[in-house]
Amino acid sequence: MFKLSKKWKNILGGLVAFSLISCILAVLGGLYILYSYGRDLPDYKQLANYEPPVVSRVYAGDGSLLKEYATEKRLFVPISAVPPKVIQAFLSAEDQNFYTHIGIDFKGLLRAVLVNVKNVLTNRRPVGASTITQQVAKNFLLSGEVRFERKIKEAILSYRIEQAYSKDQILELYLNEIYLGQNSYGVAAAALNYFGKSLEELALEEIAYLAALPKAPANYHPVRKYAAALGRRNWVLGRMEDEGFISQDEKDAAVEIPLVAQEAGQARVFQANYFAEDVRRELKKTYGDDELYGGGLAVRTSLSPRLQTIAERELRNGLVIYDRRHGWRGPIGNIDMFSVSFKEWRDQFLKIDTPLGTENWQHAVVLEVQDNFATIASRDALSTSETYSQIPFETISLEEVKWARSWLPNERLGAKVETVAAVLTQGDIIAVEKIEPDTEQLPTELVGSIHYGLRQIPSINGALVALDPHTGRVLAMVGGYDFARSEYNRASQAKRQPGSAFKPFVYSVALDNGFTPSSLVLDAPFVIDQGFGMGKWKPRNSSSKFYGPSTLRLGIEKSRNLMTVRLAQNLKMEGIVEVAERFGITEDMPDLLSMSLGAGETTLLDLTAAYGMIVNGGKRIEPALIDRIQDRRGKTIFRHDNRSCDACEVTSWNYQLKPELPDDRDQVLDKVTAYQLVSMMEGVVQRGTGVRIRALRRPLAGKTGTTDESFDTWFVGFSPDLVVGVFVGFDTPRSLGRGEEGSSVAVPIFRDFMADALKDENTTPFRIPEGVRLVRVDPVTGLLATAGAKNTILEAFRQGTFPNKEDQVLDGFNSLVQTKTKLRTGTGGIY
Repeated sequence: MFKLSKKWKNILGGLVAFSLISCILAVLGGLYILYSYGRDLPDYKQLANYEPPVVSRVYAGDGSLLKEYATEKRLFVPISAVPPKVIQAFLSAEDQNFYTHIGIDFKGLLRAVLVNVKNVLTNRRPVGASTITQQVAKNFLLSGEVRFERKIKEAILSYRIEQAYSKDQILELYLNEIYLGQNSYGVAAAALNYFGKSLEELALEEIAYLAALPKAPANYHPVRKYAAALGRRNWVLGRMEDEGFISQDEKDAAVEIPLVAQEAGQARVFQANYFAEDVRRELKKTYGDDELYGGGLAVRTSLSPRLQTIAERELRNGLVIYDRRHGWRGPIGNIDMFSVSFKEWRDQFLKIDTPLGTENWQHAVVLEVQDNFATIASRDALSTSETYSQIPFETISLEEVKWARSWLPNERLGAKVETVAAVLTQGDIIAVEKIEPDTEQLPTELVGSIHYGLRQIPSINGALVALDPHTGRVLAMVGGYDFARSEYNRASQAKRQPGSAFKPFVYSVALDNGFTPSSLVLDAPFVIDQGFGMGKWKPRNSSSKFYGPSTLRLGIEKSRNLMTVRLAQNLKMEGIVEVAERFGITEDMPDLLSMSLGAGETTLLDLTAAYGMIVNGGKRIEPALIDRIQDRRGKTIFRHDNRSCDACEVTSWNYQLKPELPDDRDQVLDKVTAYQLVSMMEGVVQRGTGVRIRALRRPLAGKTGTTDESFDTWFVGFSPDLVVGVFVGFDTPRSLGRGEEGSSVAVPIFRDFMADALKDENTTPFRIPEGVRLVRVDPVTGLLATAGAKNTILEAFRQGTFPNKEDQVLDGFNSLVQTKTKLRTGTGGIY
């Protein structure tokens, strides 16, 4: 038997003792490290209450996406809703041992240590071997700095997290928190931003690309770093095959597909910027910035994309048409084409980014000017031309600039245009639109050219609102010519004088106080002393004429100012002020007679809603942009319509009757009075200031509005189920020019909007409530029509009233006089 010598026994004993002491010291050192680095670590239990900033999304009434608001563009998706292939791709790329390790992958850690030793010697950046759990610890609880101390803390936290949470919970945190480039936080947001798809819609090669991004999204940009991105994507596909998640055939097929991602910001979004901005302001006011930009709100609005598209087009067209009537204000700018090279002036031109308000227009520069035409170079042409000779032959004919007479102060016009040179100069930067000219009238020298029309950005502005008169839901809102040029919303923010568009509310007070549409009011001069040192107020009709005794209907149809003032003086302004407040038109309106002619201020949105309360039978509505709001968990936290409907809660239809919802709207106007106003305003369209609308041959009604010196022009009108308001005016108030009124500016916009908005709708007559008696009368005198009389109308009377020859005339002395007597005259304060 072999025996150790004493010497070797001592040596062996020393080694054992040294090993034991080393182990004890290592354990003690490890415990010290765990204690030292683990005692001040963040509380990992906070992960149980993880609520990351989630994007809030605003939708139109048909579900189209309008806007997203976020500090971090993230869409939270529970792990149960993440497709298996997405999970498999990220596990293959980031942590193949995720479901088996304890938060730390020791094999990967050893490999990283060996690599980092080499990297230190070669002066390269250290690499990590972080597991998904470690990345969760880093992203949620620690900084991203690569340091030894941080790695120890990360490992400790990872172990603790693994003991407290399931693997699926950890993976859910990771997939929703990770940054994947292009302002994409989480895999769901990345799927939308890169490919315009939900997670369920992604193809295998698209999933692999997203799984390639966590390490360094900027290094694998799908356009700027295409080769690297494609290589990294294919590496992920190879890893998925190695792990058995896909077959070789699936991998080979996916590798052959090019990497195609959509450009940033090109998600499928319907543009309605004025509307969306008003929604944003309302959400901010109600919920605050934190909830708006990180609360994951799902906001369903009332917007109709179809009506919004029509509204934007027709308002823009109407503003352009008015602007062209008042002449050419000159080019956008001018480029010196002689002292610099072609490339220099071309590059200078291509930097011009003045918003034009429509995609159909573009910038162009004038190259040469002849008497009958100008040669131009459009942005499209110059962006593809490297030399002057490569510019295609593009022209503007004399016929297309004849409208461009010089603009003169007070919206007057200069001399007629006889040559193109009278309008354009070489180097002018202008707005143009491609057109199809009449080839029969085209000069021979222009045959074969690309034809353009001269355009001009309007200096005037305006707004259009369309809403449901029964609910107040705003279906379309355009607050100006172009949101990119001005974010100021002239529909909801601008307070302007409504002028004659306020008159129906004055007449409503009269109808509520014994007047009928056939009641006579004297249309004659009216003067009132305003007090010491203030002179006399002398309102006049727009025609500057006087028409004698006239019916209330005629006063509305022809917009007679003198009749309205005389009526308001008789009724007392207190009642009219109360009506203005009751309808939400304006608050704290002075009880001055001038207010009866619309001298107070209101917004287009409020005035349009007030007209909605007339056509709906006198029921109160509040204009509303938002139908419903849900929080990040899908719980409804706001509804515009709060009526309960137990009968609506059914799982299937078994031929039961449609549930009847209660009508809890307040009655703000007598329903008979409301219909009388509707009927009278229908006369505005048939015979009055809105007669241009009559061509639509539909039941439509409304009222024009024009303020003193034509500073503001309006038309607010309606069909039985749609109310629309139009305002046009300069942002800095000034006259629209001689002869411009609501009938010439706002009415055509309303008409063209309604023509398209209602083209597929059935013709519905205005609804007549109980208590109305229709009587055929003479539209001029208001008296009962005689047998065989022509040009008669059906007038709406309240039951128990009818016109007769004994009716009285409201004269200039605040009194009623029998029509069979001679009207009194005199020199009183009002006459």
